[in-house]
Amino acid sequence: MPLSDAPLLRALAGDRPDQAPVWFMRQAGRSLPEYRELRVGTRMLDACLTPDLAAEITLQPVRRHGVDAAVFFSDIVIPLRLAGVDVVIEPGRGPVFANPVRTAADVDRITAIDPDSLDATAIAEAVRLVVAELGDTPLIGFAGAPFTLAAYLVEGGPSKEHLRARAMMHADPASWNKLARWLAQISRTFLVAQRDAGASVVQLFDSWAGSLSPADYRAFVAPHSRAALDGIGIPTIHFGVGTGPFLADMRLGGIADGVGVDWRQPLDEAAAILGPDVTVQGNIDPALLSAPWPVLEAHVLDVLERGRAARGHILNLGHGVPPETDPDQLTRIVELVHASAEHGATV
Repeated sequence: MPLSDAPLLRALAGDRPDQAPVWFMRQAGRSLPEYRELRVGTRMLDACLTPDLAAEITLQPVRRHGVDAAVFFSDIVIPLRLAGVDVVIEPGRGPVFANPVRTAADVDRITAIDPDSLDATAIAEAVRLVVAELGDTPLIGFAGAPFTLAAYLVEGGPSKEHLRARAMMHADPASWNKLARWLAQISRTFLVAQRDAGASVVQLFDSWAGSLSPADYRAFVAPHSRAALDGIGIPTIHFGVGTGPFLADMRLGGIADGVGVDWRQPLDEAAAILGPDVTVQGNIDPALLSAPWPVLEAHVLDVLERGRAARGHILNLGHGVPPETDPDQLTRIVELVHASAEHGATV
């Protein structure tokens, strides 16, 4: 089968393949015992920057689950690490930055780094290794959206409300926009490196956008996310958590081919908001991965049925795979979806 006929690419083009394409955010990684075994003794960011290790981790869920796409194993802070920013992943906490970006001088300091200076050699090599094995299964490249990266940088690490980041938008909008523009370039450089090495699709993740008001999203965030994706040259997916109040804006003025929807919003309602010329992705509730199979099965079939309201549908979770997930549940979902003809037929 030519790669162009892959169900994922057909769905993003607005087609309806015989079976819905399915993949899972965070499918590569901590829920798989083979991943945990492979990662012993290797820190997260080091694993991301070791090409054969990153490639093997990317491929593990494709072999185990039979998903319709691989998603490149990396971390949203990797492009910042490649830019020379001092960041570590603290187990149980997440990315922590030695020098938070909180003042105009801090912004001037970090934005003096040329986004085109990133040495993405290790990333490109890992992508090439993955693509060589995938054959007619597409690889999804990814990057963090400017707001989520800025939230980490300004806060200095994970935060629930991102108060400092949201305050900067209004207290010093010039510095905020300078930082966000730079981060859009950083994300774009990272995406282009994956595209040029063979990724067929890219997804921009905005994990923390749900902390924003619709007005702040439109004024301070959407233009920069659009800059990260506009003209990238391959199909694009845009996903944010908690973005229901401004879901239509997640289309980024029409440049996103697909929009991910989290578990809070039924897909048929999301499709009505997004309009007839965009593909939806989602939106199994990750909590139900721990439910008995009959409960999860009914939920998956309901999601498939609601997804028929959109021009195309990619089945996914409404967020990432929780680490305690039984991998067999994911495999069963893939088998169920692949046995369900034309988005939601009862099997």
